[in-house]
Amino acid sequence: MGRFDNIKVGFIGFGEVASTMASKLLDEGVEVLTATRGRSERTKKLARDLGVSECSDILEVSRRSDIVISAVTPSVAMKVAREVGNHVRGVYVDINNVAPSTVKKALDYIRNGRVVDAAIMGRISKDLGVKILASGVSAHDFAKLTDYGFNIEVRGDRVGDASALKMLRSSYTKGVSALLWETLLAAYRMGLDEDLLEILEETENEGFRERAISRVISSALHSKRRYEEMKDVESFLSENITPIMSKCTSKTFKRIFMELDDLRMVFESYTMIFDNIKSL
Repeated sequence: MGRFDNIKVGFIGFGEVASTMASKLLDEGVEVLTATRGRSERTKKLARDLGVSECSDILEVSRRSDIVISAVTPSVAMKVAREVGNHVRGVYVDINNVAPSTVKKALDYIRNGRVVDAAIMGRISKDLGVKILASGVSAHDFAKLTDYGFNIEVRGDRVGDASALKMLRSSYTKGVSALLWETLLAAYRMGLDEDLLEILEETENEGFRERAISRVISSALHSKRRYEEMKDVESFLSENITPIMSKCTSKTFKRIFMELDDLRMVFESYTMIFDNIKSL
């Protein structure tokens, strides 16, 4: 693709996602900009320690950046796009965890039309190995950051496709987790959990047992967040189909956190979790 000359990448919002990306870009010699006015002292110190260039506000970030990445909380994604819409000079990337319909509405505010819908397909880490899907008319411009350590895959020029794929993936993976939870819980109560895991590993592939157990523990630890995410997925799917499985998945995670939320325990095994599940 070839590197940009003197590229400037700006971030609106400077939480975990933005700071991790910024760190990688700075290591690659890219100038990174953000605005931390009104943010916590911790955020200001993090940006300062990394060597990020400070702007007076997000309007200046938008005007000075070749690529500006919106990495804010979902509730303000549209508000931010509306605020900076007339000031974006380069490419505007919405990388927020929001529904495709919200992404489309937010990016409609970007007057120059150079927009990207981006979706992080996993947990962000320092090496930026996680895949980032991108769609929109300027997705290929954003994908040039692959030359600076990003793992960006373009999925067409339609805004909303990247976010839709993330939600569809979430529907599948959380649905599998909910089914595994229910199946293993029933097996545990019948004293057949070890036998079931052994048989399923033969059906699936080597290493399935460890992954399945990890999945069950993770379902317990993050059940409330996953319930909330599944409500968003359910709403999204409702635009195209009448969802059934996603409703059941959502209900499963709600029942889990309702059972476990008050225990404040650190579960080290799935048996500990199942021992504390009474009504499911």
